[in-house]
Amino acid sequence: MGARAKNSPPLRNSSSARASRPRLPPLKALLAFEAASRHGSFAQGAEELGVTPSAVSHQIQQLEEFLGVPLFQRHAGRAVLTSAGRTYAREIEHAMGVIAEATTLVAPQSQSGHLVIASGPSFAAKWLQPRLPDFLRAHPDVRVRLSTISAPADLESSRFDIAIAYGSPPASQRHAVPLLVERLRPLCSPALAAAIDLRTPCDLARATLIHSVNGLTWADYLRRAGVGELRPTNELWLDRSTMAIDAAIDGLGVVLESEVLAADELRDGRLVAPFGEDAHTVETTSYFLVRSAGFRSGTQIAAFEKWLRAALATANLTIRADRPR
Repeated sequence: MGARAKNSPPLRNSSSARASRPRLPPLKALLAFEAASRHGSFAQGAEELGVTPSAVSHQIQQLEEFLGVPLFQRHAGRAVLTSAGRTYAREIEHAMGVIAEATTLVAPQSQSGHLVIASGPSFAAKWLQPRLPDFLRAHPDVRVRLSTISAPADLESSRFDIAIAYGSPPASQRHAVPLLVERLRPLCSPALAAAIDLRTPCDLARATLIHSVNGLTWADYLRRAGVGELRPTNELWLDRSTMAIDAAIDGLGVVLESEVLAADELRDGRLVAPFGEDAHTVETTSYFLVRSAGFRSGTQIAAFEKWLRAALATANLTIRADRPR
């Protein structure tokens, strides 16, 4: 047989080809078990992880089903490690220590002084991230980790210090307060507004309506505007406000969006409100601030909240009073 071509892939050993990594248990369930076993309490483990005790219990039940052995004895509202649970907890604690040491070796800055912020993807990309340098300059000792959540329900399983949720958080999130009143109105490119002569909401029948996931649907808006049933020229559905705003800038249609996310585009004229700034505008409380269970005044969490509210006020956005739900 001739020599293999220079760039052909190397031959794989048959035994190594058959070898594969052992099947691992669900990692979320492992984290729930590790926290609950270390604290000796589902409730305290849940508080550390920022989830509910029932979520921890569910994760541990999944882990027990995976392993095929009970890890806790549950009786009279208490949960005590079984013999197998104690053995597993000891080994998992050792494994977590190895992971922590490896992480510290590679990224020591990620282990202390960091602030974990969770936010909806569009708010994070369009509003928060461009303004974060101001916060970092004011608080150079704080390291920020920004993660995104697709829906308020994700708060149940996400680890965060403070979150900006779009839509009402689950009732289990007791540390949630209304944050921001969102003003929604039709927006489009100046060229499109002129081309199809948009003057009143009834003229939207000549447009393509761009749908995005926000606090108000086009059907609700048209009903509030007194238009009734309207058949647009076409419709386009996008699952992120960032995509919908970009589509409107490109002249693909009219989007129903908020001044929070489209502030920059409205300011520089890439988007316009064809029916006026105030007329045909709908207000709704769409953003909520969710603090971790361990929130304390004077912490970096409180410093971020103070900065966030000041930044929203500077942007002339309507801030809701800090009233717990």
